[in-house]
Amino acid sequence: MAGSGRGHDEGQRGTRRSGAGGQIGPNPTDRANPGVKKSLIVEADGGPLGIVIVGANVPDAPMLDATIEAIVLERPPVEEGYEQHLLLDKGYDNETGYGACLEHGYEPHIALKRDDRPPRPTQYPARRWVVERTLAWLAMCRGILVRWERTSENYLGQLKLACRLLWFRRYHRLPNLR
Repeated sequence: MAGSGRGHDEGQRGTRRSGAGGQIGPNPTDRANPGVKKSLIVEADGGPLGIVIVGANVPDAPMLDATIEAIVLERPPVEEGYEQHLLLDKGYDNETGYGACLEHGYEPHIALKRDDRPPRPTQYPARRWVVERTLAWLAMCRGILVRWERTSENYLGQLKLACRLLWFRRYHRLPNLR
């Protein structure tokens, strides 16, 4: 996540109960079993800034606006000549993805789908591993690996608590912040 150090990605995990509450949908990669998709936005080092859950069958681009709005920290004012960058993968290479980035004041850097469009000016290297690593850190919390809660609010609350735990651990690892 060059520039501002923010990225976006999704991760999927199923639900244990078929009668689980809202925000579930048929998982297209798991024989249509009910599942949940986590949409996460992180800073450059992998610290989670915001998280949203939806059904597993929802495309990525429509979730981008809700994920950016889920950031819990207030964004500092943008200085003149300094752009806020947002790196995204190919799932956001459409008008919805670009519109959400521009609407929130980010400079989008979206991986191109392989088609005949001309290349975009500045290409940033892919940093998907930062988001995948954060999702793996969240998966270490066994209570949220599989969704056992009936209500989506409880599951989202557990995910946010796990994100806070990640920040707590990061804070105590950095000696100059203590």
